[in-house]
Amino acid sequence: MKCIVTGGAGFIGSHLVDLLINNNHEVVVIDNLISGRLKNLSLAAKSQNFKFIHADIRNIDEISSVFNGVDWVFHLAGMADIVPSIENPSDYFSTNVTGTLNVLQCSVLNNVRRFIYAASSSCYGIPENYPTSECAPIKPQYPYALTKYMGEELVLHWASLYKIPALSLRLFNVYGVRSRTTGAYGAVFGVFLAQKLNNKPLTIVGDGSQTRDFTYVSDVVNAFLAAAESQSTGEVVNVGSGSHYSIEELAALLGGEVEYIPKRPGEPDCTFADITKIQHLLGWKPQVSFVDGVKRMVSNIDDWRDAPIWNSSKIEQATKSWFKYLGGKL
Repeated sequence: MKCIVTGGAGFIGSHLVDLLINNNHEVVVIDNLISGRLKNLSLAAKSQNFKFIHADIRNIDEISSVFNGVDWVFHLAGMADIVPSIENPSDYFSTNVTGTLNVLQCSVLNNVRRFIYAASSSCYGIPENYPTSECAPIKPQYPYALTKYMGEELVLHWASLYKIPALSLRLFNVYGVRSRTTGAYGAVFGVFLAQKLNNKPLTIVGDGSQTRDFTYVSDVVNAFLAAAESQSTGEVVNVGSGSHYSIEELAALLGGEVEYIPKRPGEPDCTFADITKIQHLLGWKPQVSFVDGVKRMVSNIDDWRDAPIWNSSKIEQATKSWFKYLGGKL
């Protein structure tokens, strides 16, 4: 198949690109390189089946011609992180909503055969039940979660109205090599690995008993491929590990001193996906255990050599907007 991967220079996108090329598909990456890195595509760039387009999905004129003759579209381009979305909601709307609309329009006009959207489990907010199924109430807590869900609603509506075969994958706490090492204070793995590399204490939010459905990136991109190869359309599926693990467990696996910082408002005590639907619909199931995934991260710890080193005072400064708008006290 001829495939487009938007956001293909990013963490998850670049792993998906490698998987598609390894399966003999032709891949065109569209990325504006604001958060993506060409380094992530170094393996793919060696293939004759790879092409890179430096463009922004917010500008439909930059991307429209790329979709001619395309079979599969994997839409992973988007803006992530909680605090920046609170401080700059218009940027998140223009990318995650308008950008998604542009990619959908180009896909419909060119009669693509499959459209797979990278949605976010953050749409569930603080869930009432665990494991959380796709039928759980939608309660986004901040603009990132809201705009990703709005993008999903566009995808499902276009699938219904314009008959574009589409699936939406709600991703839970994806981790793995190539995850972003620069920019805003964000995912716990990046924070912890940079701290460990520099012999600094691991900053644990709250008491560390909160759990996350950490899902290794190779499992996630296999879910994208299974979705593209399926005949299902107009469906939403969770992509998770089938379990959940505490932040204290992660810190223990990494080893070293720890420091506790205030619990944050708007964060669930647990994320845990019900993956029954994706197993039945796509025949997919996770393969990488949490322990093995952490070992892979530690074996590549030098990738975080240039990552920002966070401490409690820097985190306090970086999350002021978080506490201001979501409530709670520093």
